[in-house]
Amino acid sequence: MKASPLFLRYLFAFTFLFSAYTKFVAPGYFEITLMDQGLAPSRIFAAYLSRFFIGLEFALGVLLLLPFYTRKLLLFSLVLIGGFSLHLIYLWSLGDQENCGCFGEMISMTPLESLLKNALLMGLAFWIYIKVPKVDKAKPMLLFFSLLLIGSMWILLPLPKPQAENFIQFTHFEPIGRVDLAQDEVLVAVFNLDCEHCQAAATELVKLSKNHTLPPIYVLFFKEGSTSVEQFEELTQSHFPFTFIDTSTFFDLIGASPPRIYYLSQGEVIQFWDSDLTQGLLERFPAQ
Repeated sequence: MKASPLFLRYLFAFTFLFSAYTKFVAPGYFEITLMDQGLAPSRIFAAYLSRFFIGLEFALGVLLLLPFYTRKLLLFSLVLIGGFSLHLIYLWSLGDQENCGCFGEMISMTPLESLLKNALLMGLAFWIYIKVPKVDKAKPMLLFFSLLLIGSMWILLPLPKPQAENFIQFTHFEPIGRVDLAQDEVLVAVFNLDCEHCQAAATELVKLSKNHTLPPIYVLFFKEGSTSVEQFEELTQSHFPFTFIDTSTFFDLIGASPPRIYYLSQGEVIQFWDSDLTQGLLERFPAQ
């Protein structure tokens, strides 16, 4: 029986380590989750916040494996999990059924499922708390280690470059939901729904994507006239994931006139085309 609290403490520590790992391998998804849930007003702010939470979870997981500050760490964990649980209750009350992001993309959980998981973890933490010795062993250097571990996230997970902010702010595309434009390679088309040249470009993209291997294609739509997305898709036979942009963003992202197609890698603009779309894409992505 003496080993039981120790085993459960290790299990509790592993939960924090696993949670941190799932966010560490795909920080972009965690960032857009923070934005979707209203915890971060911009992608850059979300990038800072995500690195702090990832480092904090890693630090908690490591410290809980060691026989120092156990009761204080358990109390802190209870407060942290309780705070997130209140936020999950709020999301659940709004009818949110999307992945809460607790375990990144690796394990998808709705707010309600995550609440049940948190209740189990809080019960486990409380049971361990009453079983471990009441006098915590101290090791001041571990606090310094924790700060270093949290700070290391900004080195291991570099922040997006400022110029990438033009695109990584777009995190939700119909009809597929959350999208991280800073991950891997993508094509981003900037279209005016009423623009005949944009409609022609969309038709070209459809033909090219059928006959050649292209990166995933996403569309930023600007609407100023009467053409709807459904009408645009019917005219062009296209069905790309899309979101809407405002007037200012539209004119920031096009050249003299629409359309413009961007090729991004890890959120950075590698190349863009305003005309000669087929030739440009075939040169960039030749047939294998």
